[in-house]
Amino acid sequence: MSAVPIPTLAHAAIGEAHRVKALQPPAYAPEWKQWLEELGFVAGEHVAVLARAMPGHDPLVVRIGQSTFALRRAEADCVQLLGLDEDASCIVPTSAMNGTNGASHA
Repeated sequence: MSAVPIPTLAHAAIGEAHRVKALQPPAYAPEWKQWLEELGFVAGEHVAVLARAMPGHDPLVVRIGQSTFALRRAEADCVQLLGLDEDASCIVPTSAMNGTNGASHA
């Protein structure tokens, strides 16, 4: 039985709506996690690929919330997406991952 890979933004279809599940930067660039969070790539946020450059499909034009960015495919591959069988209740807030106390919302 093989494991199902976690879908990433780099593999998302153009125009398909998704939500961010988590960020997983490569070992050679751990600073990408903070950089992507500062741009708005946080758990639960709505995200979509709007276009890919031709040829090579790199970079990608990405919409996160109300902002639009160009990301290299390697950067977009850090953004894990919720699977079709998952919902937002499985998202672990970044504050819970790094041990900080986050404010709760009613």
